[in-house]
Amino acid sequence: MPSEYAKSLGARLRSIRQQQGLSLQGVEEKSNGRWKAVVVGSYERGDRAVTVSRLAELADFYRVPVAELLPDGSGVRHEPTNKIVLDLERLYEQTSDELGYVARYAKAIQQQRGDYNGRVLSIRADDLRALAIVYDASPSGLIERLNEAGVLVEDPRALFAS
Repeated sequence: MPSEYAKSLGARLRSIRQQQGLSLQGVEEKSNGRWKAVVVGSYERGDRAVTVSRLAELADFYRVPVAELLPDGSGVRHEPTNKIVLDLERLYEQTSDELGYVARYAKAIQQQRGDYNGRVLSIRADDLRALAIVYDASPSGLIERLNEAGVLVEDPRALFAS
């Protein structure tokens, strides 16, 4: 009887395959027989253990990171983040190209929202994740970079308290 982990792993494998519009037979055909439908099906049901190397090969075949094949809780797939607040004056004063993407993204968000208060801009968690991808970092890693650059605002109300 398959373990809960094997069932969860199998469900992830099935989900990725189905997202790509492939049947089990389609996997076998697309892989020119390298991945047999019966084998992939047994992985998906959790009836057959998959080695790490085979899982990596399957991830390569599906063109997804290995972590995407792992069940929730086993990788760092969905890092929780809250929104952050950028100090726009400091961000736009930065002369380095290091924060150029953040500055352009902030300007685009301001245009989209029609938000031109000029002092601060909140960046939602989804925006932060997208920016982190551009910087090839985790959201928390990007937050750390922004904090080191001095463009994050801890308490936005303090800027307007004067």
